Amino acid sequence: MPRHLTCCAVLVLGCGLGAGAVPAQEWSEPARGSATRSALMDALRPHAEWELGAPVEFVVGELRVAGDLAFAALAAQRAGGAAIDLRDTPGFLRGTLDPGMMDGTNIQALYRKSGATWVAVHHAIGATDVWFAWDPLCEEYGPVISDYCF
Repeated sequence: MPRHLTCCAVLVLGCGLGAGAVPAQEWSEPARGSATRSALMDALRPHAEWELGAPVEFVVGELRVAGDLAFAALAAQRAGGAAIDLRDTPGFLRGTLDPGMMDGTNIQALYRKSGATWVAVHHAIGATDVWFAWDPLCEEYGPVISDYCF
């Protein structure tokens, strides 16, 4: 086979093999101000306020929705952007938050839609690991977290 055809064959085969290796994005990000985005934040807010105290607003790092599943990676703050002092929170006073063992007020959540309502089924505040990359959660929430799962 002529050399230029061999190179082309290798490129074509390589492209074909590589196409299956990268999973297609299955999720979308709800737009700012959308009902879905608001519903997801509202579903998590009571959990965050239980530990961090009210009021809490979220800065969205990632927000992914696929069908009736969603994933959020957020940073919690006080209204207007003020930082939350973890040592002055209900969670710290109850002994459920330990600022020395936390990554600040970062929150990750996995949601499921039940009827018309989004429910924050799993969440963590200040996690220092990728807790949601656990096989059972990857199987259930794969469409929104597949790039975290191995």
